[in-house]
Amino acid sequence: MLRIAVAPSGFKECLDAEQVSDAIRTGISRVAPRAVVDSVPLIDGGEGSARLLARATGGHLVPVSVTGPVGEAVAAHFARFDGTAFVEMAAAAGLSLVPATHRDPGRTTGRGVGELISAALEDGARRIIVGCGDSGICDGGAGALRALGAEIRDERDEPIGEGGIELLRARRIDATGLDPRLSDVDLAVAVNPRNALCGPDGVARRYGPQKGATPHRVEQLAAAMSHWAGLLAAHSGADPAALPGGGASGGLGAGLAGVLGARLESRFDTFLASTDLEQRLRTADLVITAEGAIDASTALGKIPTEVARRAKRHGKPVIALCGTIGPGADTSYEHGIDAITGILTGPTALPDAITRAPELIADATARTLRMLLLGTTLRAA
Repeated sequence: MLRIAVAPSGFKECLDAEQVSDAIRTGISRVAPRAVVDSVPLIDGGEGSARLLARATGGHLVPVSVTGPVGEAVAAHFARFDGTAFVEMAAAAGLSLVPATHRDPGRTTGRGVGELISAALEDGARRIIVGCGDSGICDGGAGALRALGAEIRDERDEPIGEGGIELLRARRIDATGLDPRLSDVDLAVAVNPRNALCGPDGVARRYGPQKGATPHRVEQLAAAMSHWAGLLAAHSGADPAALPGGGASGGLGAGLAGVLGARLESRFDTFLASTDLEQRLRTADLVITAEGAIDASTALGKIPTEVARRAKRHGKPVIALCGTIGPGADTSYEHGIDAITGILTGPTALPDAITRAPELIADATARTLRMLLLGTTLRAA
């Protein structure tokens, strides 16, 4: 009997990982109704992670109104389970919360992330995990730090404004007003260790355009991150530019590590440890993973290549479904993915693709599985 492990990520600004998993299962059932499907929806700390983590652990969501990335109040939340609070930064400062007309990561703020951490402290959490991913900001964590009581001051010793571009004016970090409860909590940040704060592959240059930055703004933000790294180093005595994952969520990782002493952890070490993914991969005949886009960045610590890497330990074939196939997608083949299938069959407007995503994923799964089963028949013949 065919056994298929389904281990997808969510489709950003569209479906969470559980919804993607359900759509893939629907497609499998059309072609191989007797197949055993082991679903392991995966989170990477980004959009939808708190909801799925609360469900998986028997925890619950705590609703909180916070400052959104463009300065307006948004309805956010964090997850509580086993004495731990999981703060999904995307719930307060995600790209999906930034209107298309306001997508300028030089001006957006992560203040709401700090407000979520503060709410978790108020709720009595003794351990806080901040999940990074799907951010709409590039402020180096400055907004979150200010919400927690820190000040970033300019050459006249006045507080700077919100947004990453303001970091160019920063001259000093004043941490004397930090919430004292932070010293009694275990604070970890789940990051992609490949996300650097500065340099040619730094967060501004790699992710700035995805967040709406023009080429000119990208270079301004790259300079701001470099300048901010110097201030963090002077404050903490450690070089955040060399910190694996310091560039996570627009530099949030570096900011929380440099000022709060937060521990940066690999997001997969944090989140996959609580799943039975390894067992599902070990017993599978086929592995299907998925993400909204497969491109050059997929090989840089994204869920599909992490699943493929682990599947290859057990010699399993891996198919990746995606909404779009972008430049550099072929690099994924070097990291264990055997085939990539786009879910779109023709030109489709983005709003239509989002609305029809479950149907498109199910259809693509069914088409791909039919081809695989045909190949098996030919091989047998």
